[in-house]
Amino acid sequence: MSHFLTAQDRCDRCGGQAYIRARFSQDLELLFCAHHARRYQAALQRQISELHDETHRLTTTPY
Repeated sequence: MSHFLTAQDRCDRCGGQAYIRARFSQDLELLFCAHHARRYQAALQRQISELHDETHRLTTTPY
């Protein structure tokens, strides 16, 4: 995936800022905030074909 998540990318569950993109084999993708990605992690890992995780941005400090 070449597209990075931005502040305009919103969680499909709550509308918060998305840090996770889960892509499914049917060309479907869902975006999740860190909270909901953790909450649904077990179910997602059984069904996704690709995961793009940018949660490291929550703990890094910009220059």
